[in-house]
Amino acid sequence: MPTLIVLGFAGLLAQLVDGSLGMGYGVTSTTILVAAGIAPAAASAAVHFAQIGTTLASGVSHHKFGNVDWRIVAILAGPGAVGAFIGATALTSLSSAVAKPIVAALLLALGFYVLYRFLRLGGRRPQFSGRISARLLVPLGFVGGTLDAFGGGGWGPVGTTTLLSSGRVEPRKVVGSISASEFVVAVSASIGFLFGLGAAGINWAFAAALLVGGVIAAPFAAWMVRHLSPRVLGTAAGGLIIITNTFTLLSSTGAPALVIAPVLGTLFLAWIALVVHAVRAVRRERTPDPVLVTTT
Repeated sequence: MPTLIVLGFAGLLAQLVDGSLGMGYGVTSTTILVAAGIAPAAASAAVHFAQIGTTLASGVSHHKFGNVDWRIVAILAGPGAVGAFIGATALTSLSSAVAKPIVAALLLALGFYVLYRFLRLGGRRPQFSGRISARLLVPLGFVGGTLDAFGGGGWGPVGTTTLLSSGRVEPRKVVGSISASEFVVAVSASIGFLFGLGAAGINWAFAAALLVGGVIAAPFAAWMVRHLSPRVLGTAAGGLIIITNTFTLLSSTGAPALVIAPVLGTLFLAWIALVVHAVRAVRRERTPDPVLVTTT
């Protein structure tokens, strides 16, 4: 029971990150499960079954707030579903010993990408203009879906950052559209895991705990997308993903504790420093210039 409660809070936190930034649920949740000793395929399967409910709730919430571009959803969903099924079946064909370091390395790379996106770029969301073409959306959906199922996350980091960087889609509609289209990806990946693992190979209690936390958070996340500072939450999530997957990767490769401890300690201190830096940067941006205040 304590494990399920922790997973429920993890699902809530992951959905707050994902629903407000357009990325993070799969990466965060899978990271936690793999770190707890769950096999990568079983972890990704539990996360994707939970995402059937969380992405549906998130999509409905974003639709109510007018955050969804249904043209983007319609084009992304099909290739995303194909890629997700392929990624799920590929992951289930690998042994846990082989898959664990591969998935940890993949999640670690995604963690650095999230951190870079929201710290180095300051969480900037470019101005939108024009209309994004299907020639970009189709391969984007396939690559994002494949990566999402195989690594337990990736739909948001790939899709959201690509659409944001295009400068052609309103930021809140990028987040809402990626969240809504992820429902189809989650369903397809889950079917792939059912084929590969069977119902007995999926921890339904873990999936349910993640689902409950995510559904509770979904409406709040859709509201937060209009008010949240992406820099702070993105920096916090990215750092946590990096630390956790570094531990998993080092442990799975047989690194001694004398190596693991100082590496994790250094990363932890760096993470805290980066979060503090992000908070201070946001405060500086929100504090009016005293010279301008005096002269107006």
